[in-house]
Amino acid sequence: MSQQLVTTAAAAPSTAAAQASGGSCDVLNLVLGPLHLDLLGLNVDLNQVVLNITSQTGAGNLVGSLLCAVTGLLDGGNGLNGLANLLNRLLGL
Repeated sequence: MSQQLVTTAAAAPSTAAAQASGGSCDVLNLVLGPLHLDLLGLNVDLNQVVLNITSQTGAGNLVGSLLCAVTGLLDGGNGLNGLANLLNRLLGL
């Protein structure tokens, strides 16, 4: 059984600018290589599966805006400090 799993998660370079203009950002890019499954006599062969999830931001797109904001937490050079600052602000409330 050969299997290759490659996952990446990335956001647009400027999440705030994308939200202001009603843009979009990449949430997930998942590539599964060739798969062979033998499930009690049922054989399933997949050549390649590619899953791309993109969020749309803007008015009325609550889930899209939220996902772009979450994927953008580690952008902008803040790294984990940006996430820590956000969590500290939430605890302060």
